[in-house]
Amino acid sequence: MNELVSRKKSHKAALQFVLMIGVVSFFADFTYEGSRSVTGPLLAVLGASATVVGIVAGLGELLGYGLRLVSGPLSQRTAKFWPITLFGYFVQMLSVPALALVSTWPQAAVLILLERIGKAIRNPPRDVMLSHAAKEIGYGWGFGLHEALDQTGALVGPLLVALVLSFHHQYRQAYAALLVPALLTLSLLLVARWRYPRPEELGPKSPPRIEAKGFRRPFWFYLGGAALVATGFADFSLIAYHFEKANTISHGWIPVFYSTAMAASGLGSLIFGRLFDRAGIRILIPLTLGTALFAPLVFLGGFGLSFAGVALWGVGTGVHESLIPAAVATMVPAEKRPSAYGIFTGSYGLFWFLGSAVIGFLYTVSLNGLIAFCTAAEICAIPFFVIVDRLERQTRREVQSL
Repeated sequence: MNELVSRKKSHKAALQFVLMIGVVSFFADFTYEGSRSVTGPLLAVLGASATVVGIVAGLGELLGYGLRLVSGPLSQRTAKFWPITLFGYFVQMLSVPALALVSTWPQAAVLILLERIGKAIRNPPRDVMLSHAAKEIGYGWGFGLHEALDQTGALVGPLLVALVLSFHHQYRQAYAALLVPALLTLSLLLVARWRYPRPEELGPKSPPRIEAKGFRRPFWFYLGGAALVATGFADFSLIAYHFEKANTISHGWIPVFYSTAMAASGLGSLIFGRLFDRAGIRILIPLTLGTALFAPLVFLGGFGLSFAGVALWGVGTGVHESLIPAAVATMVPAEKRPSAYGIFTGSYGLFWFLGSAVIGFLYTVSLNGLIAFCTAAEICAIPFFVIVDRLERQTRREVQSL
């Protein structure tokens, strides 16, 4: 009986931690996704070309993911999960409202990159802390629930930006308004740090595992598939740039479209996070195939088809954002997760950068070439996920036979 009561308390504490970090992420995404919904048009208004937009977006993702190769191992060596997380959030949250002060596209580019750097610093240690709590309630559900709250903020932020733009018609006022959720993010994060100083104690204790020094084969195959997905996913900055330049979607509708993508992302995270706990990595196979259709829809379609394409794009980004940490947590023991998250997401960002640079260049040369590139990269990822699924099922059968 005492053990049952203790387990219920542990489950409740873990769920509360996931929800609290989810609320922090709600306001964080409110802030930076509100910003990102119009960074493409902002750069365009300030005189940047499509190639510059593609490079800035790609470089931002490279830094946003690549620097996790540093913050992941650093948090593993020092075990300073909270200090590193706090520093990253402060850098990120203060960079966004500062965009209200820019007057040239290079100034804007620097702050856009700083925002990505802040995210790179804070994500690996935060995900490690979440993984301890998620183990108690289910990895897919834990990360899916967090991602749903995260993406709800990403839905609301662009809507606020759209509302401000409808009244003031200037990006300066929109970015200034994002100071409020930025300060709320930092305040709530400090409360979370005070309430849960040692999140690693939230999950059940695992016996030590004797493993090889490196990571298992499924980790590397999963990384290969995720890298191809990242390569073929156009950044929304370029999609919004296309809407602005092609006049496919009117000025005020662009952040609304982004909100739609974030709503699809959050809903997808909840649904497919639950399915991940039941079916495993195989759910990525049909999802990747379906979301590969985003490119022809957003770059060739009118209002309706572009709307559908943006929704598919949102499902794709949300599923991978939530399932990446969940899947890595099942493949890697807890003591190796900080480095694993750093390596995985760093490589993911490198390929996002390379893909974004190519996609930005192809936009100026051939839309059909851009669409073919994006679609092919997504489809080529599927065999990797098939291999991971088979390897993981084989491992489970071997464990069960012991």
